[in-house]
Amino acid sequence: MKQTDPPFSAIVLAADRELNNPVAEAAKVSCKALTPVGGRPMVLRVLDALGKAREVGQRILVGPAERSLAEDSELNGLVCSSQVGWIAPQASPSLSAFSALQSLPEDVPILVTTADHALLSAAMVDHFCAAARNSGCDVVAGLARYDLIAEAFPDTLRTVTKLKDGGFCGCNMFAFLTPQARSAANFWRKVESERKKPLRVVKVIGWSAVFRYLCGQLTLDYALAQLSKRMNLKVGVVEMPFAEAAVDVDKVDDWILVESILAKRDREASPQE
Repeated sequence: MKQTDPPFSAIVLAADRELNNPVAEAAKVSCKALTPVGGRPMVLRVLDALGKAREVGQRILVGPAERSLAEDSELNGLVCSSQVGWIAPQASPSLSAFSALQSLPEDVPILVTTADHALLSAAMVDHFCAAARNSGCDVVAGLARYDLIAEAFPDTLRTVTKLKDGGFCGCNMFAFLTPQARSAANFWRKVESERKKPLRVVKVIGWSAVFRYLCGQLTLDYALAQLSKRMNLKVGVVEMPFAEAAVDVDKVDDWILVESILAKRDREASPQE
C-alpha cells in the first residue's frame, strides 16, 4: 500500500443466515459468530486478523444481534469503545452488505468477509487487498484452486466450481474498489441462495456460459468477461495461495476441521520434549 492509498474499510458479516444454526447449536452459543475456535470466538479471530493487516483501517461488524453482542464482553467492549463499528443485520447477507456499503464514503475501498472465516490471517488479508487494489477492477473476489485445498486438507468437502482451467473454491473475500462497485451487492442477491450449486450460479451469467460449463469448456476468463458484461462492471479475481483461505465454518464438520488445524499448529509450535 502506498502512503497515498486509503486503507480498506473492512465489513464483517456476522449474522446467522437462519434460525437455529447447527454450528451455534453444537457450540451452545446464540449465534455462529460466537462459536469458539481454539478457545476464542471466531468473530474475534477475524477481527484480530483485520486489526493486524497493513491494508485495513476501519472495521465494521454487520450483526450479530445486540443480545448476542452482550454475551461476549470483549466483543461488546470493542463495539462500545468504537474500536469496531456495528450495524444491525438485514434479512440476508447481501442486504446486510448493501446496507453497510451505503454507509461508507464512495472513495473508500471496501473489503467484505465473514465472521466464520476462522483461519483468516493478516497475511491473507494483505495479499488479497494489495492484489485487488492493483487489479484495475471494480469488484474482485478471492478464489483458491481446489487442488491446493485438497492437498492441504484431503478429508474436507468444499463446494467446487469446475472450469476448464481447474477447480476453484470461494474464499469469502470480496473487494469493492470503485463507487460504481456498490451496485454489485444487488447482483449478489440474485445468486446468494444458489451459492452452493455451481451450475445455477453459472446460469446467472448466461446460457452460453452454461453450455460451455456443461461441455467442460468454460474458462475463468470467459466467465469473468460474461459476468462483467452482465453487471456493467469490471469483475476480477485474486487467486489465493493459502489453502486456509477457502475454509470457513459453514457446518459442524468444518468446525471440527478448523479445531484440528489449530491443534496441529499448536503441537508443531510447542517445543519437543
